[in-house]
Amino acid sequence: MITEERTQSITLNGITYNAQEIKELNQSVTDEPPVILRDLYAFLDDWYSPSPTLVVHTSGSTGTPKPITVLKEQMIKSAQLTCDYLQLRRGDTALLCMPLQYIAGKMMVVRAQVAGLNLLIREPSGHPLAHLHSPLRFAAMIPLQVYNSLQNPAERQALCGIEQLIIGGGAINSALEEEIKTLPGAVYSTYGMTETLSHIALRRLNGPNASSHYQPFEQVKLSLSDQGTLVIDAPSVCAEQLVTNDVAHIFDDGSFTILGRKDNIINTGGIKVQTEWVEEQLRPLIGTDFAITSVPHSQLGEAVVLLLKHAENINTDTLQARMDEFLPKYHSPKYILITHSIPQTGSGKIDRAGCKELAQRLMEQH
Repeated sequence: MITEERTQSITLNGITYNAQEIKELNQSVTDEPPVILRDLYAFLDDWYSPSPTLVVHTSGSTGTPKPITVLKEQMIKSAQLTCDYLQLRRGDTALLCMPLQYIAGKMMVVRAQVAGLNLLIREPSGHPLAHLHSPLRFAAMIPLQVYNSLQNPAERQALCGIEQLIIGGGAINSALEEEIKTLPGAVYSTYGMTETLSHIALRRLNGPNASSHYQPFEQVKLSLSDQGTLVIDAPSVCAEQLVTNDVAHIFDDGSFTILGRKDNIINTGGIKVQTEWVEEQLRPLIGTDFAITSVPHSQLGEAVVLLLKHAENINTDTLQARMDEFLPKYHSPKYILITHSIPQTGSGKIDRAGCKELAQRLMEQH
């Protein structure tokens, strides 16, 4: 594999470019669509610059996105971990269909350079496989893209042609995971964050090795903090030990599961309610977009709230009764608030801070 970032070239849609050619493309590109090419040339021009570092931004799922300065050398090592694990080889075709504003898209480009992949470029959308006829060795997608592709026969066929697929950027619900089990290629859920330069662990979703546990890469050491959150020691991609906000359980074999984020715990009447767990339980009951959040409550401290995207076929009284029957006491939402849309971050995750602010505004209007 190539590891000297400033001497790398990259193959895009079957054409190989060197650093100078990328610089010329970046200087001549306009603001006209496709935007992905403008962002790609700008990123590559920055990548080939003499600076040993790049600035990346967090997704902002729990607050305002923040800039982080990272070493290009660490991005290369992260790319090598993935390419080695998935046995990606020079000439393999990969798909870039993720926004380049975030680490997931950037790391697809770095992996293409490190492994010598042919990177097919698609404008990020909910249907990245539409009208795609080339077989793919490797792709990275978010759950919504996979779900949409499964609903369309032609896109489903293209999805079946992907040999190695990694899915990140959001939760994979149980219904989608069941559909993924029917795909012939190897499909993985990823665990990681901007600070770890994409994923440091994978969970196989289909085939005989399917598991509910994430398996960390060999170079990654894990432990738990005093608060039960995951602590990551991965010096090749993150200079300092990283204490996450993810409440986790580590098993004897080193694998782990994520229970939810510490800052997504709602303390209602002294009972700690994990937001993500409640959402997972409610998905079979709710046929529209929703999110669990909270509002201040004079007696309980916090009250659990269901933010529900407006849908004509949902009767809130019936839904409340079903939730009260289905969920443990205090876990069932005390309020159902209807909204036109569920706040999301630029990377497609639920915007937890935005949901809490919206719930408080809606409560004030009642």
